[in-house]
Amino acid sequence: MAAAHLLAASASSSSTAAFRPPLRLRSPTHTPHLRLNRTGRRPFPVVRAAETDAKDAKPKAPEKAPAAGGSSFNQLLGIKGAKQETDIWKIRLQLTKPVTWPPLVWGVLCGAAASGNFHWTVEDVAKSIVCMIMSGPCLTGYTQTINDWYDRDIDAINEPYRPIPSGAISENEVITQIWVLLLAGLGLGALLDVWAGHDFPIVFYLAVGGSLLSYIYSAPPLKLKQNGWIGNFALGASYISLPWWAGQALFGTLTPDIVVLTTLYSIAGLGIAIVNDFKSIEGDRALGLQSLPVAFGMETAKWICVGAIDITQLSVAGYLLSTGKLYYALVLLGLTIPQVVFQFQYFLKDPVKYDVKYQASAQPFFVLGLLVTALATSH
Repeated sequence: MAAAHLLAASASSSSTAAFRPPLRLRSPTHTPHLRLNRTGRRPFPVVRAAETDAKDAKPKAPEKAPAAGGSSFNQLLGIKGAKQETDIWKIRLQLTKPVTWPPLVWGVLCGAAASGNFHWTVEDVAKSIVCMIMSGPCLTGYTQTINDWYDRDIDAINEPYRPIPSGAISENEVITQIWVLLLAGLGLGALLDVWAGHDFPIVFYLAVGGSLLSYIYSAPPLKLKQNGWIGNFALGASYISLPWWAGQALFGTLTPDIVVLTTLYSIAGLGIAIVNDFKSIEGDRALGLQSLPVAFGMETAKWICVGAIDITQLSVAGYLLSTGKLYYALVLLGLTIPQVVFQFQYFLKDPVKYDVKYQASAQPFFVLGLLVTALATSH
């Protein structure tokens, strides 16, 4: 559930000063540039690109700041083109990137559907809503916040206007948010196990596992996102497999075929995660992070991305067909076709310029395919 957005976008960084444990604060070696934001807070020290240890690159922060009068809607969703805000609660919400919650929420729904035991009763609906809150706002919010914390120096290059590198929110406020979201998510996981009468607290342990995966994805020394393959697969698993498992474990029992199918879908999640790497290619290259666009170049990485998504769905359709689920397999194939169309229309033309349009147009068909697969396995 590291993901807890579904529970959820990657070899080693050449900058050791850039990544510090979130709970131990140290004075920087050199005096960083401090600015007071418009609220009067003393913000997080902005470490500029020239202060990193990158030996062969001295990148210049590009002119990427959003135009005056940026979108308030984008700010609340935590996506590009956001309005610069001073309201601390809006900034906190932006850090959790609400736009990433729906896949996790949908994963819980798919797991509940796949269990075959979900009923439209007040109790079952209430359980599923609590599980969605655990997976989305709490644990995905934790994942996104801690990822932004450890990416603050990369963001100072790629997106210097984001809340942490711009100083819109202070260091202590970020750390507090990380802990509150983590503990809230784990607490809800334990509550769901008690509510469901589980002898073994499986939902709680899935939440713990997802949270740990989120941490090692973003934080040193492992920092899985430094390796494009491992990091993106871990991200795909946490956004697809873990919330599905939580929803199914809440209402039923995990089965081997579900574990296989959701793990396979995590390969598609790897492809989806790559989409977000293209916009960070400049900062990743400067700090030595081997995302797939950095390692293979943009052209090759584009095809790896769409290949992982499309081949996975075709493989799942083949599996459903082999198990006698002809109509489900045909529906899944039908949902894959518009995704391929949008890949050629947007993503393959320019993955940086059209990333938002591509995700908004293609991903709804992908998540509907997840539900089709879940319904197929429940019958």
